[in-house]
Amino acid sequence: MDALENIMTRRSVRRFLDKPVSDRDLETILRAGMAGPSCVNARDWHFIVVRDREVLARMAAANGRPADPLKRAAVGILICGDLERAFKPAPDYWIIDGAIAGQNMCLAAYSLGIGSVWLGTYPQMERVKGQIDLFGLPDTAVPHSILAFGWPDESKEEPPGGPGEGPGVPGEGPGGPAKAPGRPEGPPPQMKKGEYEESRLHWDKW
Repeated sequence: MDALENIMTRRSVRRFLDKPVSDRDLETILRAGMAGPSCVNARDWHFIVVRDREVLARMAAANGRPADPLKRAAVGILICGDLERAFKPAPDYWIIDGAIAGQNMCLAAYSLGIGSVWLGTYPQMERVKGQIDLFGLPDTAVPHSILAFGWPDESKEEPPGGPGEGPGVPGEGPGGPAKAPGRPEGPPPQMKKGEYEESRLHWDKW
Protein backbone atom coordinates (compact mmCIF):
# COMPACT_ATOMS: atom_id res chain seq x y z
CA MET A 1 0.00 0.00 0.00
CA ASP A 2 1.41 3.40 -0.93
CA ALA A 3 1.02 6.52 1.19
CA LEU A 4 -1.93 7.98 -0.74
CA GLU A 5 -3.86 4.71 -0.67
CA ASN A 6 -3.24 4.48 3.08
CA ILE A 7 -4.57 8.00 3.66
CA MET A 8 -7.57 7.67 1.35
CA THR A 9 -8.81 4.24 2.52
CA ARG A 10 -8.20 4.33 6.28
CA ARG A 11 -11.41 4.11 8.28
CA SER A 12 -12.12 4.06 12.00
CA VAL A 13 -12.66 0.66 13.62
CA ARG A 14 -14.68 0.31 16.82
CA ARG A 15 -14.93 -3.47 17.24
CA PHE A 16 -11.86 -5.58 17.82
CA LEU A 17 -10.92 -9.23 18.00
CA ASP A 18 -9.62 -10.69 21.25
CA LYS A 19 -6.08 -10.79 19.90
CA PRO A 20 -3.01 -8.92 21.15
CA VAL A 21 -0.97 -6.40 19.21
CA SER A 22 2.65 -7.55 19.21
CA ASP A 23 5.46 -5.55 20.80
CA ARG A 24 7.03 -5.14 17.36
CA ASP A 25 3.86 -3.71 15.81
CA LEU A 26 3.28 -1.45 18.81
CA GLU A 27 6.81 -0.10 18.54
CA THR A 28 6.26 0.62 14.85
CA ILE A 29 3.08 2.55 15.69
CA LEU A 30 4.85 4.57 18.39
CA ARG A 31 7.80 5.29 16.11
CA ALA A 32 5.38 6.64 13.53
CA GLY A 33 3.87 8.96 16.13
CA MET A 34 7.28 10.30 17.03
CA ALA A 35 8.26 10.72 13.36
CA GLY A 36 5.73 13.49 12.72
CA PRO A 37 6.65 17.15 12.60
CA SER A 38 6.15 19.43 15.59
CA CYS A 39 6.52 23.16 16.14
CA VAL A 40 10.24 24.02 16.18
CA ASN A 41 10.79 20.26 16.60
CA ALA A 42 9.67 20.59 20.23
CA ARG A 43 8.30 17.01 20.25
CA ASP A 44 5.99 18.23 22.98
CA TRP A 45 4.03 15.06 23.71
CA HIS A 46 3.90 12.06 26.00
CA PHE A 47 2.25 8.73 25.17
CA ILE A 48 0.63 6.68 27.93
CA VAL A 49 0.44 3.17 26.46
CA VAL A 50 -2.16 0.94 28.10
CA ARG A 51 -2.72 -2.79 27.69
CA ASP A 52 -4.14 -3.46 31.15
CA ARG A 53 -7.81 -4.32 30.67
CA GLU A 54 -8.94 -2.66 33.91
CA VAL A 55 -7.12 0.58 33.09
CA LEU A 56 -8.61 0.59 29.58
CA ALA A 57 -12.09 0.30 31.08
CA ARG A 58 -11.39 3.18 33.47
CA MET A 59 -10.09 5.33 30.60
CA ALA A 60 -13.31 4.62 28.70
CA ALA A 61 -15.45 5.53 31.71
CA ALA A 62 -13.57 8.82 32.15
CA ASN A 63 -14.19 9.77 28.50
CA GLY A 64 -17.85 8.73 28.34
CA ARG A 65 -19.82 6.38 26.12
CA PRO A 66 -18.08 7.31 22.81
CA ALA A 67 -14.91 5.77 24.28
CA ASP A 68 -16.49 2.32 24.74
CA PRO A 69 -14.24 0.81 22.00
CA LEU A 70 -11.40 1.02 24.53
CA LYS A 71 -13.05 -1.75 26.53
CA ARG A 72 -12.40 -4.20 23.69
CA ALA A 73 -9.14 -2.75 22.35
CA ALA A 74 -5.80 -4.51 22.58
CA VAL A 75 -4.02 -1.23 23.24
CA GLY A 76 -5.03 2.31 24.16
CA ILE A 77 -2.70 5.28 23.83
CA LEU A 78 -3.41 8.54 25.64
CA ILE A 79 -1.61 11.38 23.90
CA CYS A 80 -0.66 14.18 26.28
CA GLY A 81 0.81 17.56 25.52
CA ASP A 82 4.03 18.43 27.33
CA LEU A 83 3.84 22.09 28.32
CA GLU A 84 7.46 22.09 29.48
CA ARG A 85 8.60 21.34 25.93
CA ALA A 86 5.98 23.43 24.14
CA PHE A 87 7.08 26.43 22.05
CA LYS A 88 7.15 29.20 24.65
CA PRO A 89 6.00 32.12 22.44
CA ALA A 90 2.92 30.12 21.36
CA PRO A 91 2.53 27.05 23.59
CA ASP A 92 -0.85 26.01 22.15
CA TYR A 93 0.95 24.47 19.20
CA TRP A 94 1.06 21.36 21.44
CA ILE A 95 -2.54 20.73 20.34
CA ILE A 96 -1.57 20.54 16.68
CA ASP A 97 1.55 18.51 17.43
CA GLY A 98 -0.50 15.94 19.35
CA ALA A 99 -2.97 15.65 16.47
CA ILE A 100 -0.16 15.03 13.98
CA ALA A 101 1.30 12.29 16.18
CA GLY A 102 -2.11 10.69 16.53
CA GLN A 103 -2.81 10.65 12.80
CA ASN A 104 0.62 9.15 12.11
CA MET A 105 -0.08 6.34 14.58
CA CYS A 106 -3.49 5.59 13.06
CA LEU A 107 -2.02 5.45 9.55
CA ALA A 108 0.86 3.25 10.69
CA ALA A 109 -1.54 0.86 12.39
CA TYR A 110 -3.67 0.63 9.25
CA SER A 111 -0.62 -0.21 7.15
CA LEU A 112 -0.04 -3.18 9.50
CA GLY A 113 -3.66 -4.35 9.22
CA ILE A 114 -4.46 -3.08 12.72
CA GLY A 115 -7.65 -1.08 13.25
CA SER A 116 -7.88 2.13 15.25
CA VAL A 117 -10.28 4.83 16.30
CA TRP A 118 -9.59 8.36 17.51
CA LEU A 119 -11.41 9.22 20.75
CA GLY A 120 -11.52 12.94 21.43
CA THR A 121 -10.57 14.29 24.85
CA TYR A 122 -9.29 17.90 24.65
CA PRO A 123 -10.95 20.46 24.70
CA GLN A 124 -13.85 18.78 26.56
CA MET A 125 -12.57 19.63 30.00
CA GLU A 126 -14.60 17.03 31.91
CA ARG A 127 -12.82 14.36 29.84
CA VAL A 128 -9.46 16.07 30.32
CA LYS A 129 -9.99 16.15 34.09
CA GLY A 130 -11.09 12.51 34.10
CA GLN A 131 -7.83 11.36 32.49
CA ILE A 132 -5.76 13.67 34.70
CA ASP A 133 -7.37 12.20 37.80
CA LEU A 134 -7.06 8.61 36.55
CA PHE A 135 -3.34 8.82 35.82
CA GLY A 136 -2.36 11.45 38.39
CA LEU A 137 -0.86 13.68 35.71
CA PRO A 138 1.32 16.67 36.57
CA ASP A 139 0.21 20.19 35.61
CA THR A 140 2.58 20.14 32.64
CA ALA A 141 0.92 17.10 31.00
CA VAL A 142 -2.44 17.80 29.32
CA PRO A 143 -4.57 14.96 27.88
CA HIS A 144 -5.10 15.49 24.16
CA SER A 145 -6.82 12.39 22.75
CA ILE A 146 -7.01 8.63 23.09
CA LEU A 147 -6.37 6.10 20.32
CA ALA A 148 -7.80 2.58 20.56
CA PHE A 149 -6.02 -0.14 18.59
CA GLY A 150 -6.80 -3.76 17.81
CA TRP A 151 -7.35 -6.32 15.08
CA PRO A 152 -10.62 -5.41 13.29
CA ASP A 153 -13.76 -7.43 14.00
CA GLU A 154 -15.95 -5.61 11.52
CA SER A 155 -16.31 -5.03 7.80
CA LYS A 156 -18.52 -2.72 5.80
CA GLU A 157 -18.64 -2.55 2.05
CA GLU A 158 -18.45 0.70 0.15
CA PRO A 159 -21.97 1.92 -0.77
CA PRO A 160 -23.04 1.93 -4.43
CA GLY A 161 -21.15 4.57 -6.33
CA GLY A 162 -17.90 4.08 -4.43
CA PRO A 163 -16.18 6.39 -1.98
CA GLY A 164 -18.04 9.59 -1.24
CA GLU A 165 -21.51 8.04 -1.56
CA GLY A 166 -23.66 7.22 1.43
CA PRO A 167 -23.58 8.43 5.03
CA GLY A 168 -21.08 5.98 6.51
CA VAL A 169 -20.63 6.07 10.28
CA PRO A 170 -19.83 9.29 12.17
CA GLY A 171 -16.08 9.61 12.58
CA GLU A 172 -15.36 6.93 9.95
CA GLY A 173 -15.97 8.67 6.67
CA PRO A 174 -18.20 7.33 3.90
CA GLY A 175 -18.57 3.60 3.57
CA GLY A 176 -17.20 2.56 6.97
CA PRO A 177 -13.85 0.88 7.60
CA ALA A 178 -11.70 -0.53 4.84
CA LYS A 179 -9.28 -3.42 5.16
CA ALA A 180 -5.51 -3.04 4.96
CA PRO A 181 -3.32 -5.70 3.33
CA GLY A 182 -1.52 -6.63 6.57
CA ARG A 183 1.88 -6.24 8.09
CA PRO A 184 4.93 -5.85 5.85
CA GLU A 185 7.73 -8.28 6.50
CA GLY A 186 10.90 -7.32 8.34
CA PRO A 187 11.77 -5.30 11.45
CA PRO A 188 10.17 -1.97 12.35
CA PRO A 189 11.44 0.94 10.24
CA GLN A 190 14.31 2.65 11.98
CA MET A 191 14.58 6.34 12.79
CA LYS A 192 17.48 8.71 13.00
CA LYS A 193 19.44 8.50 16.22
CA GLY A 194 17.59 10.17 19.10
CA GLU A 195 14.19 10.37 17.39
CA TYR A 196 12.64 7.39 19.22
CA GLU A 197 12.46 8.70 22.77
CA GLU A 198 11.58 5.98 25.25
CA SER A 199 11.42 8.68 27.95
CA ARG A 200 8.22 9.90 26.21
CA LEU A 201 6.52 6.55 26.87
CA HIS A 202 4.60 5.56 29.98
CA TRP A 203 3.30 2.00 30.36
CA ASP A 204 -0.15 1.52 31.94
CA LYS A 205 0.50 4.46 34.28
CA TRP A 206 2.22 7.84 34.44
